[in-house]
Amino acid sequence: MTEADGTAEHGAAEQSAAISTRLNWLRAGVLGANDGIISTAGLVVGVAGATTSRTAILAAGVAGLLAGALSMAAGEYVSVSSQRDSEKAALDVERRELEESPEAELEELTGLLVGRGLSEPVAREAAEQLTERDALRAHARVELGINPDELANPWHAAAASLVAFTVGALLPLLAIVLPGASQRVPVTVVAVLLSLTLCGVLSARLGGAPAARAILRNVAGGALAMAVTYAVGTWLGAAT
Repeated sequence: MTEADGTAEHGAAEQSAAISTRLNWLRAGVLGANDGIISTAGLVVGVAGATTSRTAILAAGVAGLLAGALSMAAGEYVSVSSQRDSEKAALDVERRELEESPEAELEELTGLLVGRGLSEPVAREAAEQLTERDALRAHARVELGINPDELANPWHAAAASLVAFTVGALLPLLAIVLPGASQRVPVTVVAVLLSLTLCGVLSARLGGAPAARAILRNVAGGALAMAVTYAVGTWLGAAT
């Protein structure tokens, strides 16, 4: 393997990792918006079944939006913080092993490259070149599947989840409070189902899955959530 080949392979790996990261962020955004749509729609439709008060519906919707967005942000922060801590710990272990037994680590990297389909001589040469360039980065990428320059950022993840959930939740909230009392629930149901259809299409394209199945799951889940909460809200409204 020449130096040019090694540079090209390194650049391709970096590009692939960047694309994968963007796709993960997009997928997380779509799923966050989807959660915001369904949870808020279920809440406001349920309240609309119990009362015609626009103020009560708006208060419940805003409370649900804030609680859901903050809950998702906090959960994402905790989850990604744990992931980042694990990645940093793994890098620390790898750094120590490289300092204590560089030859053994070179043999390990060679074996990993052989396992990926390279012949023994080519794998050895590639491992030596990668080690000379940046041993820790080479082991992080090949052995651990980690890019040391792109460790998971909990603040970014929390902010993305908060924004995605909020954007999704605003649609059913606006749909339920803007129309007149007799049109609130039908308008909201139609708007929500159309939005869930769009989310299903986007999630399917990002995941490379059939769109029809993703749309069916989204629409069925949203319709069931609204039907159940509306029935419960209507029953509670009649009983009080």
